[in-house]
Amino acid sequence: MDFITGFNRDQLVLMDFESCLSIDSWARIVDMFVDILPMGKLGFNDILGTEGRPPYRSADMLKLYLYGYKNKIRSSRQLEQACKVNLEVIWLLKGLRPSARKIAYFRKNNAIAFKKAFRYFVVLLKDWELIEGDTIAIDSFKIRAQNALKNNFNQKKIDRHIDYIDNKILEYQRQLNAQDKDIDTQEVHNKIVYQESKKNRYRTIEKQLQESGERQISLTDPDARSVVLHRNIINVGYNIQAGCDAKHKLFVNNDTGTVNDTHALSPMALDAKQLLGVENMNTLTDKGYTT
Repeated sequence: MDFITGFNRDQLVLMDFESCLSIDSWARIVDMFVDILPMGKLGFNDILGTEGRPPYRSADMLKLYLYGYKNKIRSSRQLEQACKVNLEVIWLLKGLRPSARKIAYFRKNNAIAFKKAFRYFVVLLKDWELIEGDTIAIDSFKIRAQNALKNNFNQKKIDRHIDYIDNKILEYQRQLNAQDKDIDTQEVHNKIVYQESKKNRYRTIEKQLQESGERQISLTDPDARSVVLHRNIINVGYNIQAGCDAKHKLFVNNDTGTVNDTHALSPMALDAKQLLGVENMNTLTDKGYTT
């Protein structure tokens, strides 16, 4: 009995990409959805420059991201790799291979347009009668962010760091004033300069915090906040508010701006009401919410 063998790698293969994808492939759904989006109206602007290499179409980049969200391919480098090895992505982008830098810039520069595209999808579901808009359940859940706790600051934490640095500088100055022969004065001066540079960094963070108008600031992920994730453990993450329609349990809207559920009911309910275009609707929440 012979083993099952593959084809000869040196053999010329005529391949039809269209036939390689199943009829119900997620890539086909993404392709059709993005093609009907009013990209310019949503804020995706295709601007052709007079110099340099032509840019990628916003529609193609959006297709790549939507496919990645569905298949848990989140980072720009993973998406770049998928453009080379994933057959569905190759079909979806027609062989385009944007770099990780291009992919990351697209997400960064079109954050508002992304949100509008997701809301447009909800409106489509409403038009297709998959969302009723009669009863909306609102609740929250917490997830961790890609931001270390040491890179999250509030005024109290900044003051604590600055006080510690001031005490270290005073200690070094006392050593210099003592004129001890065993002390390397140049080394102590270098330590003072280093502590002063750290102090300037915290002053810069303090200025950013004051200009933001928020009670805390995260350096890596500006949208993340210090929250209680589980078992009373504090870490940096998101408290995500989500509204869900009762008919088919489909999400309607979401928000990541709050640290807890207090006073989140009214903004979420009004946003869902405006998005779905209904006059009246019922909302369901737990007792942790207040209007």
